[in-house]
Amino acid sequence: MWDMLLTDCHAATMTAGGAPYGLIRGAAIAIDGERIAWIGKARDLPQAPARETHRLDDALVTPGLIDCHTHLVFGGNRAREWEARLAGASYEEIAAKGGGIVSTVHATRAASEAELAESAAQRAAALAGAGVTTAEIKSGYGLDVQTECKILRAAAAAGEKAHVRVMRTLLGAHVVPPEYQNNRARYVDLVCHEMIPTVARDRLADAVDVFCDTIAFTVAEAERIFAAAMAHELAVKMHAGQLSDQGAAALAGKYRALSADHLEHVSDEGIAAMAAAGTVAVLLPCAWYFLGAGRKPPIPALRKAGVRIAVATDCNPGTSPVLSPLMAMNMACTSFGLTPEEALAGMTRNAAAALGLQAETGTLEAGKSADLAVWKISNPAELAYWMGAPLLRERYLRGRSV
Repeated sequence: MWDMLLTDCHAATMTAGGAPYGLIRGAAIAIDGERIAWIGKARDLPQAPARETHRLDDALVTPGLIDCHTHLVFGGNRAREWEARLAGASYEEIAAKGGGIVSTVHATRAASEAELAESAAQRAAALAGAGVTTAEIKSGYGLDVQTECKILRAAAAAGEKAHVRVMRTLLGAHVVPPEYQNNRARYVDLVCHEMIPTVARDRLADAVDVFCDTIAFTVAEAERIFAAAMAHELAVKMHAGQLSDQGAAALAGKYRALSADHLEHVSDEGIAAMAAAGTVAVLLPCAWYFLGAGRKPPIPALRKAGVRIAVATDCNPGTSPVLSPLMAMNMACTSFGLTPEEALAGMTRNAAAALGLQAETGTLEAGKSADLAVWKISNPAELAYWMGAPLLRERYLRGRSV
């Protein structure tokens, strides 16, 4: 006996290699416990009883959306810096004057863990209200061992409150904090020898990220941090090529990083390394838009190389104060040239791969977690088409309506 049966729906399974969107018209989905037990055309449904049956009134069902790059836990905001950028100041100029990431660090260090968890839960709830069932939350606004751990604990609490599966990533290597500006090697030592071991010991993170760019860390420093992460059996990820090409994407490929994110500036060598390693390219079109960046990620080159492409909001206080995954999908299409199907794949199966969760979620298949989004539409392209429309009907996480 199945626990639940969903009928009278259309399922965009997002499995690759078949019909567009993996679409099944006239579908039925059986759920047993936390897992999808069966999915297919309703006319082929095996004769088995179900404890509950829900008719979905011709709704579209997709995998729950996955926001695979966010910075949801932070103190304060940076609206004044946004005003300064509108007046002509560059991101680098603001950072040089003590703004940018460092200003958020001061606010985050001053906030309590409970305050950070509560504000992050509100942001996570906004993502959930737009169909997200899984989100990655990075640290990176503490830049000391105590505050980075505080952020990661707050991230877990926020996910529990908002009913969102949270994958946590240590981004201690976001920028060099002010107290180490004259001794950056000592800060890299701190990340490698204190921060990563503490986080690994206390199981506070699933991966380690590095921001490798002109205002952050060098390739050599990133390589040291990657080696330390892998020594503690943590996956690695990379902020790569947002402001310039420092060779970060190639390093991500060398270390078989789960993802390289941003990629406005990336060489053919970097793309080839990512393709060979299976590293996912995570596009962050909202940050590109918010910064007014001119150069776009090389989508045709990524496609040609066979690099999987994910899409995320990059929600953060400085460069992407965005809590709409559907807006990110729309921008990925209108600004970067993705198709609506590529954009939805980027928020489902490819986003799952960017978090190492492709065996668990990201497609609608028997055996996978029953993470579903039910939409008040019948055409999957509408998810990247409508802007600001309340499309979500309901959401299931691990087989439960939430």
